[in-house]
This record gives sequence, structure tokens and C-alpha cells, in this order.
Amino acid sequence: MRAHHFPLAVFAGVLCLCQSYTLRSSVSWVVSSNDVVEDADLSEEVAPALLVDSAGLWKQAYPSSNVLGDGADSPGELAKPESDNVAQLSSRLFSYRLEKVKKSGSGGPPPHQETARTARYIAHYSYWGHLSTISTQDKIKGLPFGNIFSVSDGPLDNSTGVIYFYMTPMDYTVSDLRSNPYASLTFSEAEGEFCRQMVYDPEDPRCARLTLTGKMVEVAPEELGFAKEAMFSRHPVMAKWPVGHKWFFMKLELVQVWLQDWIGGVSLIPLEDYFTATPF
Repeated sequence: MRAHHFPLAVFAGVLCLCQSYTLRSSVSWVVSSNDVVEDADLSEEVAPALLVDSAGLWKQAYPSSNVLGDGADSPGELAKPESDNVAQLSSRLFSYRLEKVKKSGSGGPPPHQETARTARYIAHYSYWGHLSTISTQDKIKGLPFGNIFSVSDGPLDNSTGVIYFYMTPMDYTVSDLRSNPYASLTFSEAEGEFCRQMVYDPEDPRCARLTLTGKMVEVAPEELGFAKEAMFSRHPVMAKWPVGHKWFFMKLELVQVWLQDWIGGVSLIPLEDYFTATPF
């Protein structure tokens, strides 16, 4: 072999031995040729099938065997398959990293046909929600204003369906409620692990959403003991928040229970059915 051809031959040999790498979250890992998925056919005929079994599409595109484990020190140390029945899926539906799916002590959500029970399940196992009020702020006076609040409907072993809050007068939302006490509180099942496990986008109707609308009122003195237990048992750090902020307890007296938990429409759940149901 001529001398000037030798470097070219060595470079070609190195290329033949290399494997391809894909960049994900600034970390590279090996991808075999069998893992490459051609562009999916998203025609009208195919789209409904993808909606029914979307996990299959994402399993093909991002097989779990190619997802780095938390303890991996190099691209060669790939996450091992799950030993139990929980499928470890990787998806770009979520901007945060998909961690190992843990079995919830709740045993998972109820069947979607049980709408009242599903609503109570979401209300009980949600630790925070999005509260919407009519603003009193100068620039957006009279317009909707949303804020995040930690909530509880009781200790984990005692669900009431009544949502409690720990509020401070320093919050803009409290000013809004003094002017107009009516508000809507929205929860998403995406807060938990079910939607991530099933690879449902938060806007997918199968990833349930619950909106409770009603009147925000201060908790009466005879109910303060339970409200404190409900909030502090679920949010222990609240007990150490500065007393100078003049924290007090509020609750939401319901007017309407709105639920979207499946394809095909929403449910307006009668209050009697909501309070009679159990999340357990």
C-alpha cells in the first residue's frame, strides 16, 4: 500500500468500527440500527390508532433499554429493564426527565367510568392546584388571575373532599378574594405518576383534569384543628413558615365539580355524588 493512502485507510477502518450516538439531555448513549424509527405516518387513518395505543409509538421511538439510568457514569452503562410489571417508558411528551415509576400507595386511579370517585381521587391525592380569581391588580383589574397553592382535603387516611388552603394576606390572590370570594381550583392527574407511566400528555383527555368552582371562605374556629392537621400532615414545612406573614386557613365551598377524564366529553358531577364517593 502506498504511504499516502495509509492514513486514509486507517480513518476508514475507525469509522467502520464506530457506533452511532444520539444526544438526549446533553448525554450520549448508544443506539443500534434496529432502534431507528422512520417518520411515523400521521394520516387521518393512522392517527386514531395512535391515540388508542400511543405507548407503542413512543416505545418504538425511545426504547427503554436506551435510557440512561440515574447511576450511569458513562454512555456504556445503560439502565437495566424494570424487574416488575411497571413499564419504563421514555418520551418527549414531558420536558422533565422520566424517573422510575413508583407504585402509589393509592393503588392507582379508579376506572374512568366512576367519575365521582375519580374526582375525589384527584382532589385527595393532589398536593397542589391552580387557583383562578378575578384580579384586583391595577393593570389587570377584572381579568382572570391564576396562582399555585398547596392544598389538602385531609390527611392521607382521611379524605373529606373539602379543599383547605393556608393563606397569607400578603398574597395577591387573597386581595382578589376579599373583593370577589368566588374562584376555580384546577388539578391535573399529570401531577402524579399515572400520566407519565402511560405516556399521556397533560392535555390528553385520558390524563384527567378536575376543576372545582366555589366560594372561598375562612375556616371557622371549630374546624381549625382539622384544617391544621389536613395541611400540616401533607405539607409539614408550613408549620415553620414565618408567623409575621399572618397565615390563616381557608376552604373552598363547592358550587360545581367539573371533570375531564376520558375521550368524548366532560362530566358535571352532582355535589351529593362527589361527597358520597371515596377515593380509596
